[in-house]
Amino acid sequence: TDKDRVVVFGFRTAFGGGRSTGFALVYDSEEAQKRFEPKYRLIRDGLAKKAERPTRKLRKERKNRQKKFRGTAKVKAAEPPKKGK
Repeated sequence: TDKDRVVVFGFRTAFGGGRSTGFALVYDSEEAQKRFEPKYRLIRDGLAKKAERPTRKLRKERKNRQKKFRGTAKVKAAEPPKKGK
């Protein structure tokens, strides 16, 4: 089989070292792997793209700024406040 179709995960080291146990899945094709593997393992193997988004802190700050506005002015609240005002 192609080594790219083998997915290993869940390793545990034995006390004292020298031996590890884990779990492996072997897929017949890339399509099968993309269909059944969780998204985070596909990203780890390079078969999927990670969604680019702002950091958690920025998202929370934007959400809290938007809570102060009502109606259609929420677009203006999404950008950070200007320094000096």
